[in-house]
Amino acid sequence: MIKAIRIHETGGPDVMKLEDIDLPDPAPSFARVKHTAIGLNFIDTYHRSGLYPVPLPSGIGLEAAGVVEAIGDGVTAVKVGDRVAYGSGPLGAYAQAQNCYAASLIKLPDTIKDDEAAALMMKGLTARYLFKETYKLKKGDTALFHAAAGGVGLVACQWAKELGVTLIGTVGSEEKAKLARDHGCAHVINYSTENVAERVMEITDGKKVPVVYDGVGKDTFEMSLDCLQPRGLLASFGNASGPVSGVDLSILAAKGSLYVTRPTMIHYMMTPEEVATATSDLFDVVARGAVKVDINQRYALGDVAQAHRDLEGRKTTGATIIEP
Repeated sequence: MIKAIRIHETGGPDVMKLEDIDLPDPAPSFARVKHTAIGLNFIDTYHRSGLYPVPLPSGIGLEAAGVVEAIGDGVTAVKVGDRVAYGSGPLGAYAQAQNCYAASLIKLPDTIKDDEAAALMMKGLTARYLFKETYKLKKGDTALFHAAAGGVGLVACQWAKELGVTLIGTVGSEEKAKLARDHGCAHVINYSTENVAERVMEITDGKKVPVVYDGVGKDTFEMSLDCLQPRGLLASFGNASGPVSGVDLSILAAKGSLYVTRPTMIHYMMTPEEVATATSDLFDVVARGAVKVDINQRYALGDVAQAHRDLEGRKTTGATIIEP
């Protein structure tokens, strides 16, 4: 028996229940990972609320690090005792252990600690695909990134500086503005006191930006479009304020023949080669100190409801770890 968070219905944070469950021996091609640290991500709230439907009852959570405890028949990718992490499921990371498809597990180098991996796999790989795949940033570019003091945002601030990119970040308070600046964000806009589109125009001398990375969604959609150059790209990669819906495509023409994409990490890591390249890039910038992990909140497994309340209430900064 292990302890795990389960949801039997969708709704608010209180639908998550800590239960004792049986975890069977790993099936062929699977490995059992004993978790040492679990990551918290906004996508977890989408599964819990029903925004992203999952079959119920269900586990929850997509990101964790730990040690391989057992392997099923035919597994050669990992062995018992290996330190590993995963950042894209399977659902059920909010647990003391989990059976995972062995080929999807990432072996951790000695340079990466378990809690760093649990805090970084999804957030770091998200920043990586946004900057290196969705819109390939190059030295000298300028970009806008919403929620620059959040988990993905603080990684993005550091990675942008490493790439020689001028990052303009948006935040909701002066405390978060300082945090973003301290992590390498070149210009910070406090959207609670400043007009974002006007400030972007000022910062860029009227040129606007070629790309906006937007994990907020509904509340920032049109604002993001107003910050783009003609033929610019909006990468809408999250829905922290709710999903974007009811869009009249003619608005893209009116605002400059703009492009919009709704990327997800899974489509940028579809082959073993893509996974290897992405994780190598991430581990490299962390090992060199170009990207550091800020774990600013820790919660016990039984306190995940409060973790979700704090995340959705924008009370968290950087990364959050759930301790199994």
